Amino acid sequence: MSVYNLNAIFRPESVAVIGASSKDASVGNTVLKNLTKGGFGGHIFAINPKYDELEGHPCFPKIGDVPEKVDLAVICTPAATVPNLVQQCGEAGVRGIIILSAGFREVGADGKKLEEEIAKTAAKFRGLRIVGPNCLGVMATHSALNASFAAAAPDKGKVAFISQSGALCTAVLDWAFQEQIGFSYFVSVGNMLDVDLGDLIDYFANDPWTESIFLYVESVKEARKFMSACRSFARNKPIIVYKAGRFAKSAQAAASHTGAMAGVDTVYQAAFDRAGIVRVNEISDIFDCTALLARRKLPKGGRLAIVTNAGGPGVMATDALLARNGELAEISDETREKLNQFLPAAWSHSNPIDILGDADPERLAKTLEIVQADSEVDAILVVFSPQAMSQPTAAAQAVVDVSKKTTKPILTSWMGGKATHEGVTLFNAANIPTYRAPEEAVKAFMYLVSYVRTHDVLYETPRDIPVGFPLERSRMHTVFESLLGEGNDTLSEIQSKALLDAYEIPVAKPFLARDADEAVQLAKRTGFPVAMKLISPQITHKTDVGGVELGVASDEKVRAAFDRIVQSAKSHCPDAHIEGVSVQRMITHASGVELIIGARRDPVFGPVLLVGAGGTSAELFQDTALELPPVNERLARRMLESLRIWPLLKGYRGGPGVDVDKLIEVLIRMSYLVADFPEIQELDINPLLATPHGAVALDARIMLDRSVRLNPPRRFSHLAIRPYPEELVRPARMSDGTACTLRPIKPEDEPLWHDFHANCSQKTLWFRFRSLVKEITHDMATRFCFIDYDRELTIVAEIEQDFQRKIVGVANIMADADRIDAEFAVIVGDDYQGLGLGSVLTDYCLEICCDWGIKTVLAETSPDNQRMLAIFQERGFKLDNKTSPDAVLCRKDLC
Repeated sequence: MSVYNLNAIFRPESVAVIGASSKDASVGNTVLKNLTKGGFGGHIFAINPKYDELEGHPCFPKIGDVPEKVDLAVICTPAATVPNLVQQCGEAGVRGIIILSAGFREVGADGKKLEEEIAKTAAKFRGLRIVGPNCLGVMATHSALNASFAAAAPDKGKVAFISQSGALCTAVLDWAFQEQIGFSYFVSVGNMLDVDLGDLIDYFANDPWTESIFLYVESVKEARKFMSACRSFARNKPIIVYKAGRFAKSAQAAASHTGAMAGVDTVYQAAFDRAGIVRVNEISDIFDCTALLARRKLPKGGRLAIVTNAGGPGVMATDALLARNGELAEISDETREKLNQFLPAAWSHSNPIDILGDADPERLAKTLEIVQADSEVDAILVVFSPQAMSQPTAAAQAVVDVSKKTTKPILTSWMGGKATHEGVTLFNAANIPTYRAPEEAVKAFMYLVSYVRTHDVLYETPRDIPVGFPLERSRMHTVFESLLGEGNDTLSEIQSKALLDAYEIPVAKPFLARDADEAVQLAKRTGFPVAMKLISPQITHKTDVGGVELGVASDEKVRAAFDRIVQSAKSHCPDAHIEGVSVQRMITHASGVELIIGARRDPVFGPVLLVGAGGTSAELFQDTALELPPVNERLARRMLESLRIWPLLKGYRGGPGVDVDKLIEVLIRMSYLVADFPEIQELDINPLLATPHGAVALDARIMLDRSVRLNPPRRFSHLAIRPYPEELVRPARMSDGTACTLRPIKPEDEPLWHDFHANCSQKTLWFRFRSLVKEITHDMATRFCFIDYDRELTIVAEIEQDFQRKIVGVANIMADADRIDAEFAVIVGDDYQGLGLGSVLTDYCLEICCDWGIKTVLAETSPDNQRMLAIFQERGFKLDNKTSPDAVLCRKDLC
């Protein structure tokens, strides 16, 4: 359940306050007054057997006594009474409940039992939605709804504020009044018994008044729903998050290098990055970013021009920008020449643009008009310092006037106090973000740039690297089942590498020697020099116990190394079971770089991939990057590019770089591996030796969680992001016998998608998009190629022509968050029309919709698109051509 019935909470026509009271400052009294004073236009009822009337509203003993249906009930009574009240609400047909009461799982075991009782009670009434318990309440400003016990409601705005902390809500509200910042919604979610962050994000995504979201997060439940909702929202609108508990310790000590380096907070950061969320790390940044988002102007890039009437503050702003890896815009020669024509000769002639302390409002306005027109400038920060001859208020008005004429964001820092107060008021009224100090403005701007850059990277088209496996991965499963049958939770290096080899990840193949003589024979067969490593399920970090010998070059040295390894291990870990010593070919390369590549199962987000500087110092340098699987070429490359050792990988100071494409392939194959086997708890490849000619795993270790087998998850349900649905790939034929493949689209298909639409006639494009299509852009492609397979699909029909793959038809299924309704559309290339391909794609998509549990399929087409109309009629769609003269609405109810 996601957005179902949330209108009852955020757009109710009637509200009942259970526990309403006449006692001043009580929760029940405050909520009733807030609803009344807020101007709520619906019916308000008080519920309390002690009164007949409260605050001018009728009062009833029980919710069931209200003579009309109530949409929303707000419960303000003690925790012990809540389960019974939820039962009464369900019986009365209430669809939404806000439980303000505290005393549930946050207070211990008894409270948790109460919360579980509420959940069981609510489950009896299908569609009953609950916010809370233990929350401040809900405010929907555009509906004049203040169903909370906050001191007052914020102004109307375009930012939805969602918080797991009620105390933070009150602080933000107080600040919002001072700064004249409005919100579309203000939600305290409390314990999230039912309605959670994912539900709210999905709901606000379709809200006409919400253009951005701010989240205060302490924990996430249902990670996949959260990620899907965030990715969908952040595609077009910003989400800012503050995550509390950054340095919380893991509940269990890490047993591997990967586990030690992939901490709780770093995993959250990886998830936020993958979802396109901008994270702030200080409470004060919440206010700056919220103010900036409320003004809703996004830069196209990060090039900032700084305009100031004082050199010092301009330098301060520049320092702050460069310290945050920002980009100071290089103003063009044309812009410089235009500024030369009217600015005093002593102006700075570069960015920051110092127009001097005697600048009047006209000089400032003219400068801004010229600078904002420069194609090298993405945004402008105006820093103003009041001086004897300056006019702070008039200068502020000049900025306001210019801001109305440009789409580029303008930020301001009107430094000072009383002299600049009126100017700041003007900025707030004009929705221009303003800050007390230049550093604050720069910090807020860089968060906005972070959103834009993250968004661009997520939708950068990856190269198509042919890394794939047959749909029936029999070999991999055979290897894995044999390893599970051996009974160890920690696989040895030999076992671990066997599984990696099955996934075509290159490994230095090890052989087990149980005594020194066997070690000598294996070394001769392998070839000197060799590497020798301890094999013991109880010892993870072999180097720490003297369990590794490298470059062993003779029979005698092999015998000695075997004895040293075994004796040292016994000395350090007397109780450890020592199976023997592995012997493998010693692999070195003068230009090689040691990496660690691993995976760890996070309790919230499931498997997480890690790559970083490897070897024995991996944990010391902590140069790592994390990503949620599945990963494609672009995401894997981004992981590598974010490392401090990236220059070494590319080739430093004339040295040869490593085979980056091979590293990318290894990461993608690792992504397949952890997706296929939820039993993998942790996996280490350390080191992975990357060279100019490839990469090879020198050591590896896998830890399993066999309890997963007791309650096997639905396929891929252990992942926070649904991987590519290979099971939906199937062969098909057109009516003339032409073979094609039907399959879900990938981001890598964007070039093929562009070629397909470029070869469609304007008539065909009109039938599909219902408008003239002048240009097929990357932004359009991202809507159809970069998709969340959990809630939408683009199915392509692909053929091979002259040894090249070619898309000849495209069908889209776009389901709502609850998978109740789905929109459907299809387009077939001009050269393949009339061959039954539209029917093939339609039938396949209807089959998928049935498998998804979709109830209704909706489509729209042109009245003169006779082929498509015939396809819909033959499949039992109901056609409506009366609603619109230039469109036919088509609907099919599925069983």
